[in-house]
Order: sequence, then C-alpha cells, then structure tokens
Amino acid sequence: MENYIDRTNKFPDFQGLYDPRFEHDSCGVGFVCDILGRRSNGIINQGLGVLKRLSHRGAVGADPKTGDGAGILIQIPHEFLNKAAQESGISLSKPGFYATGLVFLP
Repeated sequence: MENYIDRTNKFPDFQGLYDPRFEHDSCGVGFVCDILGRRSNGIINQGLGVLKRLSHRGAVGADPKTGDGAGILIQIPHEFLNKAAQESGISLSKPGFYATGLVFLP
C-alpha cells in the first residue's frame, strides 16, 4: 500500500520532490509571498486579509480578540532589530545567523 497512488484524482505523477501521496486538504491555511523575496508592506496586508477570511476555519480561538492559534510569519526586520539591540547594549549577528521568538509568560 505504500506505493499506492490514487488515480481518481487530478494530481500529477510523482516527480522531483513532489509526491502525490502527501496531497490532502489544508483547509484553514493561507499563503502569500513575493516569489523574488522582496519585502513589502502590501504582502503583510494581504496576509492579514487571509487571516480575516479564515475566521470560519478556526483562525480565532478561545480569545476572539487575539485569534490565538493564528498568525503570520514574516522576514526578520534586521535593521529595526539591530538598532533596538544596540540601544540595549546587545550585538546581533548578520542577517540569517540569528532567530527571534515570542514567549508568553503568566
């Protein structure tokens, strides 16, 4: 059964990194990007528009004001973070060599 491919669908055959066995419904997922990697406030606005349209799919949770469980992933604004870090006496590595995160504490 491992090599079984459902021929009743319209998915292309296995090729390169694509494997039709991994096709499934991703309801509640949206994706917006610039294929050339350009940063744009317009992309952020489009992503927020996607989130607004996903509220019927669980993009809001126990706290409807914050939409816990839903969010957007953006590029790290290095210039902004570097300036803020310097003001706090912290030296950042070059872009691509550090990460950020959010921690919610009680």
